[in-house]
Amino acid sequence: MNIFKSLTALSLVLALGSCSSDDDNSAPLIALESETVTNLYAPQIGGRGEPISGDFVKFDFETGSETTSETDWDVAFRGSTLIVNGGSTTGTTDEPERTADAAVYLTQGSLASVTEVNISLFKQDTAEGPAIATGSGNGWYNYTGEPDHLIVPIPGTILVFRTSEGKYAKLDILSYYENAPEKPNASFDDTPYYTFNYVYQPNEGVITF
Repeated sequence: MNIFKSLTALSLVLALGSCSSDDDNSAPLIALESETVTNLYAPQIGGRGEPISGDFVKFDFETGSETTSETDWDVAFRGSTLIVNGGSTTGTTDEPERTADAAVYLTQGSLASVTEVNISLFKQDTAEGPAIATGSGNGWYNYTGEPDHLIVPIPGTILVFRTSEGKYAKLDILSYYENAPEKPNASFDDTPYYTFNYVYQPNEGVITF
């Protein structure tokens, strides 16, 4: 997995307090963190009618990296399934316990156009299933079926997260195939290797990007 980080150019003169005489002493906001993650490998065992198992690969937006921590993670990947560190387990094998209050919702747009968090839309995993629904056309991807048999991200689908620390991130999945080929071939290109862009809001209580 490779990660490329850049700092989004923001004005750092916004104050966190009310309009009082103390505003001039307020700490400036930290700039948004914009990153690209490539080839996050999240394999599963089984599938295609066989029981599914295998560890989920956990990711922490605050550190911008995979983690093996049992508590400090926000989203986890296995095959085409994504779960969050909030709510309850869905009942699948080898699933990590939820130890925080992370949540997620899906919206249409782009990373640039999604500029504010809609807190009322957040969902968490439950015994009925993950907050990001599985299956073609239900969550983040479509399955093309014959003859290509590809899993492709639904264009314009942005995942908005509340992290385990109560901050926010938005994520755009670009590819499910190793090295993110422009025209993937299910016969030759290995899966599941996630490539995605995301933006992390490091300022507590700030719901804008």
